[in-house]
Amino acid sequence: MNLSAINPFLAKRLTQSSAAARRQAPRRVEYAKLPLAPVNASPVPHLTSLYHFSRAGEYGDRGYPGNCGGMLIRDLLRFFQPTTVLDPMTGSGTCRDVCLELGIHCWSSDLHQGEDACDARSFPRDRFQFCWLHPPYWRQKLYTDDPRDLSRTPTLDAFLNRYRQLIANCAGALAPGGKLAVLMGDYCDREAGFVPLVYHTKRLAFDAGLRQCCTDIIRFSHGASSSRKVYRSSFIPGLHDVCMVFETAHL
Repeated sequence: MNLSAINPFLAKRLTQSSAAARRQAPRRVEYAKLPLAPVNASPVPHLTSLYHFSRAGEYGDRGYPGNCGGMLIRDLLRFFQPTTVLDPMTGSGTCRDVCLELGIHCWSSDLHQGEDACDARSFPRDRFQFCWLHPPYWRQKLYTDDPRDLSRTPTLDAFLNRYRQLIANCAGALAPGGKLAVLMGDYCDREAGFVPLVYHTKRLAFDAGLRQCCTDIIRFSHGASSSRKVYRSSFIPGLHDVCMVFETAHL
């Protein structure tokens, strides 16, 4: 006979135990098959619109909040081949370390050293061929107690006003044909709701007179701290951020 008919209480306990074991079982690792990329003359063939690189590389400090790793920066520099790089939000020095490895001159600064990238007076008078920018995703992660910190702006409008100045400063520091690469991600704010920061980045860059020079690069967010958390709410997790590359007009 069926166990549930003989001893329904035991059958229920066994069913519950089995369900609990399934919930606690480790998640199976699954791999997505990426589309084939067309063969072309790119010096970095694996640099496509889908950027998958689980190894962060030995650049900067991986313990620094918001560190993105240096592999994407390295591949962008190898592709565009600039000789001078501006890094106005250096953080733990990831971009600077990549430039040192590649033998590229890099001017870097940060709010931790008292230099506010939203203030044009913090920028050198030189003109650069490339600028790497990885700003805070508004207040998704707080970086300092300094009120000038973009992650400390109290409202979205205040953030966008400061962000507009930051992008304008970077655009003004580029040589003709210079490239500005911005790594940005959308996120859901508790008060403001879903914040499409990628959209706002493009809007502000176009307002600054820049134009987009290549496809969006969707960077898979390996190692993100949020992926190791357990949430009680229901939502669609974001597993990527977006690198957009803009350029100034050529003379």
